[in-house]
Amino acid sequence: MNLTTYHSHCSFCDGRFPMEDFVRAAIQQGFTSYGISSHAPLPFSTHWTMDASDLPLYLAEFNRLKSIYGHQLELYVGLEIDYLNETHHPAIPCFQELPLDYRIGSIHMLYGVNGEVVDIDCKKEVLKEKLQTHFGADLPALIREYYRRTFRMIELGGIDVLGHFDKLNGRADFCQPGIIGEAWVKQLLSDLMDAIAEKGLMVEINTKKYLSEGVFFPDENLFPELLKRGIPVQVNSDAHYIQKLNDGRYEALTALYWVGYRTVRELHDGLWVDAAIEL
Repeated sequence: MNLTTYHSHCSFCDGRFPMEDFVRAAIQQGFTSYGISSHAPLPFSTHWTMDASDLPLYLAEFNRLKSIYGHQLELYVGLEIDYLNETHHPAIPCFQELPLDYRIGSIHMLYGVNGEVVDIDCKKEVLKEKLQTHFGADLPALIREYYRRTFRMIELGGIDVLGHFDKLNGRADFCQPGIIGEAWVKQLLSDLMDAIAEKGLMVEINTKKYLSEGVFFPDENLFPELLKRGIPVQVNSDAHYIQKLNDGRYEALTALYWVGYRTVRELHDGLWVDAAIEL
């Protein structure tokens, strides 16, 4: 039943368990194909990204686990890489030269009005405070900047999968109810999906918040628009806990099926393939 996920974290970044625990949990739950994608290093230290010095250890640990468990499920290694600025993004050589199976591109941080780097991947109440303290209380400008950077990341390339591309929207709607339904935001999303299709990228259906908040990233109402553009999708749990490895997968597959998707992208024998949705 499409038991795969490629967006998964571990204790090399902000995941709460060692990589081996996640691999063992995937085997116990019957996964057929599983990928680790820790947060790639940034030019500065954070509590949620790995340090650059840990990259060799990360790859070595993956290879060790693959040699032990590779006969029980297909194991793959990637990174979730942030677009931060024109000198740090997924397409730079230090990320492209790594022996990875895939790369996920995401936006977690923006620059505030005073040039400071601000983490916007936070609770909605916290973002509302940051909007005042770091972004001049200008929510439309923040939204536009978020999508401008997403467009730029797509333009620069170097990624296989676009991660949770509308994750800001729910938090923005909390800050100013109704703003996400405004025509200009809908146009941004439409233009972004056109760019995704033009680049031939995969989009993840991120299920991390489904059981707790009832939402996917991207939102379920965008599934028909993705399908209309022929954008391939994969279902990822973005798990940080082994107990959440399989959260929301069945619900996402069901939602995709009912809007007309009949396949999802999976990695098998080292290749991305369109696998039939099995419910």
